[in-house]
Amino acid sequence: MAYGRAVPGSVQSIERAAAILQVVAGSGGTLGVTDIAEAVGLAKTTAHSLLRTLLQVGFVEQDPATGRYALGVALLRLGSTLDTNELRARASNWADALAARSGHAVRLAALAGDEVVVVHHVFRPDDSAQLLEVGTALPSGCALGKVLRAHSHPHTGSRSGARSSAVATELAEVRARGWAADRVEHQPGVGGIAAPVRGAGGLVVAALGITGAQSALFDVRGTPRPLVLSMVTDAAHAVSRELGAPGA
Repeated sequence: MAYGRAVPGSVQSIERAAAILQVVAGSGGTLGVTDIAEAVGLAKTTAHSLLRTLLQVGFVEQDPATGRYALGVALLRLGSTLDTNELRARASNWADALAARSGHAVRLAALAGDEVVVVHHVFRPDDSAQLLEVGTALPSGCALGKVLRAHSHPHTGSRSGARSSAVATELAEVRARGWAADRVEHQPGVGGIAAPVRGAGGLVVAALGITGAQSALFDVRGTPRPLVLSMVTDAAHAVSRELGAPGA
């Protein structure tokens, strides 16, 4: 289809927005507004207006440093959101293996509106009394929550108020390094480490992590123990591969 040619009976603004989304999807986040306007055959001002609307609803995201556009999280959730049962099924074997290797409890979480919700939970393999946490909403500041918030669009993520500069900096670090840690979690003496799980579109659809005694997960400086960290990130990458994530 020629991007600049209207289809009889179509709504022009929707058709143009769809054309922009196709170009953005195909570019892999490498195009700015001028390139996108040229690709779809629109005036730059028209393309910019449409991109601004798509940005507001979370269908595209813009890199503040380069001005380039990529597909947004809201679009992934609209068209490619995994059924919870499918997500759990794809992650189950890897979560079980992570619990067995690490000796810690494993949780898979996803965003449900503003809440960080556990969709799969594997008990730590020590035969101690434990409560199943599937369906439980976790604090947004836990490791799983940090991963999900770091990769959520501001219009689809937390609406509890403007993020402080310290929080924004921390979440940017989480995005850059590919994992999050929390030495407090939601129980005294318990910490967590988590990594992102990506879907077929390459965007983050869930977070996979472990919880355990702080001394087992972190050294005296509070740094995640390398072996434990690699177990978590390797498992998250494995689940991403199961979901068809590119490059996982």
